[in-house]
Amino acid sequence: MMRPKNWHKFSSGPWLEAASMRMQHNKLGVALANKLARIAWSVLSSGKDFDWKGQETAAAV
Repeated sequence: MMRPKNWHKFSSGPWLEAASMRMQHNKLGVALANKLARIAWSVLSSGKDFDWKGQETAAAV
């Protein structure tokens, strides 16, 4: 959140850039925390490794 120039390095970078255009800074932080918590819950409950390429494709659908 503190270094927007580095967002492109992460798998959620495009999502962060798009969300930052429509949300306030604090709301964006909460949305990112929610996104990460949902990913963590999904990984822990399914027992599978996190596949960020598959996650991006599913989010685009």
